[in-house]
Amino acid sequence: MGYRVAVVGATGNVGREMLQILAERNFPADDVIALASARSVGLKTSFGDKSILKVQDLAKFDFKGVDIVLSSPGAKVSAEHSPRAAKAGAVVIAGYKRRGIIANPNCSTIQMVVALKPLHDAATIKRIVVSTYQSTSGAGKEAMDELLNQTKSFFVNQDLEPKKFSKNIAFNVIPQIDVFMEDGSTKEEWKMMVETKKILDPKIKVHATCVRVPTFVGHAEAINLELERPLDDVEARRILSNAPGVLVVDQREPGGYITPKESTGQDGVFVSRIRVDPTIENGLSLWVVSDNLRKGAALNTCQIAEELIKGYI
Repeated sequence: MGYRVAVVGATGNVGREMLQILAERNFPADDVIALASARSVGLKTSFGDKSILKVQDLAKFDFKGVDIVLSSPGAKVSAEHSPRAAKAGAVVIAGYKRRGIIANPNCSTIQMVVALKPLHDAATIKRIVVSTYQSTSGAGKEAMDELLNQTKSFFVNQDLEPKKFSKNIAFNVIPQIDVFMEDGSTKEEWKMMVETKKILDPKIKVHATCVRVPTFVGHAEAINLELERPLDDVEARRILSNAPGVLVVDQREPGGYITPKESTGQDGVFVSRIRVDPTIENGLSLWVVSDNLRKGAALNTCQIAEELIKGYI
């Protein structure tokens, strides 16, 4: 017997990836429902290579009888509809926390902790300093369109005012993702700290600087670690090469590393530039890249659902 699965935000970047990945991985679903806002009702979206789903209205949908909800419409919409789905008896996997709802970590956190967990097991991480280089797809389709339109306008001497971002994103970088908090950090940076402590170890100190860059898909992170025990680059490379979900591409030559463009459409978390940091005791640095729409969101959500059906529902 298969499951009845609803995908919320089915017309968005992550929602489309969720539908594709469910089909790719042959998730045991007898019925898959595509849900989105009223303006998308009636549109058609693909489920794998053969099936086409007609988008239904999220606001009017009755979740009774749905087993699993994969939700990616944004925090505000998730806060409204995820509890409603959970109350109807579904298990919701989303970026929202409440009973009956499994919170999917932030995209920038996911790829980092996948790479750091085996290193933490081996040498215990004391402190993380991370700078992220996050693509526009992390802010949705409108953000990607803004990058494209601003890039086009540059070549015809037009100046388009930013709408989605606080400043122009084309040929620029913006050191702000989400709103600012009282201590001067942004909410994205706060999420990375809180979620890393929750997932890896509450004792780890985390300092993040999150930057939006003019790329379409793929997040990159420059990570510096302070460890409790010595771990050189050779041993770190060996540990990471044997870690599930991690792919090491680390040749010390031009091009011997992975960039966000090369991670697009891939499921793995790629690690490059593994090297000892001699400026601190037991220091290690690495470069981590992943497709933020897949591993950073859609794939991770589907993998949680796969674990869920093994013995919980």
